[in-house]
Amino acid sequence: MPEEDISRYGAYLQGVRQASQNTVSSYLRDVTQFSQYLLERGSTLRQADSGMVRDYMDWMHRHGKSAASVTRFLASIKSFYGFLLSTGDVSVNPAKGISADRAERKYPEILTAKEVELFLDQPQCVDAKGYRDHAMLELLYATGIRVSELISLDLRDVNLAAGFIRCASRGRERIIPLYHGAVKALQDYIRNIRPGLVNDEETQALFVNMNGERMSRQGFWKIIKYYQEKAGIQKDITPHTLRHSFAVHLLENGADLRSIQEMLGHADISSTQIYTHVVKNQLKDIYQKAHPRA
Repeated sequence: MPEEDISRYGAYLQGVRQASQNTVSSYLRDVTQFSQYLLERGSTLRQADSGMVRDYMDWMHRHGKSAASVTRFLASIKSFYGFLLSTGDVSVNPAKGISADRAERKYPEILTAKEVELFLDQPQCVDAKGYRDHAMLELLYATGIRVSELISLDLRDVNLAAGFIRCASRGRERIIPLYHGAVKALQDYIRNIRPGLVNDEETQALFVNMNGERMSRQGFWKIIKYYQEKAGIQKDITPHTLRHSFAVHLLENGADLRSIQEMLGHADISSTQIYTHVVKNQLKDIYQKAHPRA
């Protein structure tokens, strides 16, 4: 029964909530681990009460789980029982009214403009891999799209003549402009490199690996880490780092939050507002270091 409930919940997250694959995976993992905890203590998900939820949160703290992990678990479990309530499988949500310790907010790692330039200069356009990697990194910083969106792009999503890409995610579509350097990098890759990489001319994937198959998240992650080491940048660069840097650099140069929200594909403006805090913190750091009386 627990496995069936979890499976139905996963289908609900994907089909009704249209949650991202990362969100679905995280929520299902949290609920599955809670279910295993309960089974080891002779109980089940449908039998859980608020005391069991609190006990598990205490167990997480004792086993070194961060405040952020506990907070996410609580969100996952509230959502799960909300689903069971809606289907009539339970009569109460045992997580209702429970709050977690406020997690210390960690602001995203941001690259400076010079670090971005250094990083984007790493792929050498002397072979197929170099041209492809250069196009991927330029596109990621030019648009701020998620890595899942990057690897899902097809040829038809790119309009080089008009200088934009079409990105569809979570049931919404958005148009994001490209700067000249990104257009040029894509142009070189699509016209001169991609035809020699794909195994099947019918393949629509924009970015493919060296075997001619659509680029994977793991494959792109390795590419990011390779060029971080090659550039000698000490910050921990992930695919999301360029997305965060894209947003902050736009904000620093006068873009309004609503426009940035639209380009990032955030459903809620509050998700975009974190970048204003990043900019304010950077200004404070600069002030403390530069003001003679600070």
